Amino acid sequence: MSLQTAEQYEENEQYTQAYEEYKKLHERNPKDLSILERLGHLSMLLDNKEDAAEYYTKILQSDATNVLAYEQLMDIYVTTDRYKYYVYRGNMHSVEHQLEHAINDYKKAVNCAQEDKDMLAARFVLGTLYEQTNNNIKAIDEYLKVIDHEGTHEDVYIRLSNLYLKEDAIPSAVEVLERARKSGFDTTNVKEMLSDLHLKNGNPEKAFEITTDELTKVKCLLDMDKKDEAIQKLDQMEDQYGHIAQFHSLKAQYYYMTGDYDKALECVAKFDELEKNSPLTYQMRALIYEEKNDDFNAHINWGKYNLVRGNKDIAINEYLNAYQLKSDDLELLNTLAMLLEESGDKNHAMEFYEKISKLDENDKKSLEKLAEFRESIGDYRMQAEYLLKLYHLDKRNSTTVKKLGEAYDKLRNKPAAIECYEKFLEIGKGSPEYSKIQHKLEKLKNSDTQEDEGFLDKFINWFNKNKM
Repeated sequence: MSLQTAEQYEENEQYTQAYEEYKKLHERNPKDLSILERLGHLSMLLDNKEDAAEYYTKILQSDATNVLAYEQLMDIYVTTDRYKYYVYRGNMHSVEHQLEHAINDYKKAVNCAQEDKDMLAARFVLGTLYEQTNNNIKAIDEYLKVIDHEGTHEDVYIRLSNLYLKEDAIPSAVEVLERARKSGFDTTNVKEMLSDLHLKNGNPEKAFEITTDELTKVKCLLDMDKKDEAIQKLDQMEDQYGHIAQFHSLKAQYYYMTGDYDKALECVAKFDELEKNSPLTYQMRALIYEEKNDDFNAHINWGKYNLVRGNKDIAINEYLNAYQLKSDDLELLNTLAMLLEESGDKNHAMEFYEKISKLDENDKKSLEKLAEFRESIGDYRMQAEYLLKLYHLDKRNSTTVKKLGEAYDKLRNKPAAIECYEKFLEIGKGSPEYSKIQHKLEKLKNSDTQEDEGFLDKFINWFNKNKM
C-alpha cells in the first residue's frame, strides 16, 4: 500500500484499483487534502457521485476556500439538487469576493429550498452577504424572516440588533433583544447587550435591572446620579477590577461629576495606560478641560479624538482653533503641518513648516520639507537657502550636499555647484549616485557657464548673517 502504487494504477487507467489504494491511504491520513482530491476525482470517473460529494465536502471542511471543490460539487448537484447547486455556487462566488453574484445565488437557493431549515439557512447567509455589502435594510429584512421561525440561533437576534443600532434605531434594537429573551435566549450575552442599549437609550434603571456585570451596574448608578453608591462600589472593586480599563473610566466619570477634575484626569491617564489611543481617552480629557476652562487643551483633545475616529477634517479644524490660542506649540505645529500635507493642502502645510523652522532652527524635518516644496515649484533659490541651513546642521550629510549642488546647477551658479559636487564625492563614497555626480562634475567643469558666488562664500555669508 503506497502512494506510488495508487498513482501507477491511475496512470494505467485502472481506476477501480487506484480508488481502493487511495481509500487505504485516506484511512491512514484522513486530513490529506491531495488524497481527498484524488478520491473525489476517481469517484467522478467511476460515476459514484455520492462518494465524490462526500470527499469534496470533506475538503471544504478543512479548506473553505477550495474553488475546485465548489466547482465539482456544483457539477454533482446541477441536475439533481438545485438548492445545493446554488448554495455551493454562492459560496464559491463569496470566496472569490464576487458578493453580488453570491447574493443572486442565495436568492435562488431560497426559492429552491424544499425544507424550512434549508430556506432559513440560506436566508441567514443572504443576510450576512447583505451586511458585507453595507445593505443594512435588506439584511434586516432577511434576519426578520429568519426569527419568525422556530429553531433560530441566538446569533441572528444579535446581528439584527446590531444592524438596528447601525441605523440609529435603538428602540428596535432593544425590542429584538427582548424578543430573544422571550424565545429562550436569556443568555448573559443578550442581557449585557440589552443593558448597554438601555443605557444608550437613557434608561439606566432598566439597564440596572437586567445586567449582571458589576462595572455596568456602576455605570447605571452614575447615570442615575447615585454618585455615593457608585463610588462605594468602585472602592470595594479596586483590587478585583483595577487592571480593567473601564474601571478607571468610571472613576474618571465619578470625579468629573463631582467636580474634582484633577483626579478625573489622573483616572483618565490610568485608563490610557490600559487602553492605548482609545477615542474615549481624548473625549474624556476634552470634556474635563472644557470644565477647567482650558480651551487650548480641550481643542487639542477633540482634535485627537476625531483623528482616532478617522474624521481628519474635523480634527484639523480643532487643531486650528487650538493654534489661534497658542501659536508657538511645536507639537501642535508639527501635527498641523503633517495633517495639512496629508490632506493635499501643501501651501498651508508649508506655512506651518516655516513657523517650525523659525521656532526651532535645529528642526531638520521642516527644512527638508521646505526645500522639497521649493524644488517642486521651481524656486531653486529658496530651495538652496533651506539646504544651506540643513548643511549647517549636518555637514556630513551627502544627500543634502548633492541636492544643494543640483540646486546651484539649476541656478547656473557654477562655482557653488562644483564645490558641492566635489564635497559630495569626498563624503559620499559608496552612494549609488556617486558615478552620476562624477559625470555631472566633469561636464560642469568643461562648460562655459558664467560664474557666480561660490558655495563656501555663500555658506560663510549666510553663517555670518545669522550670527549677527
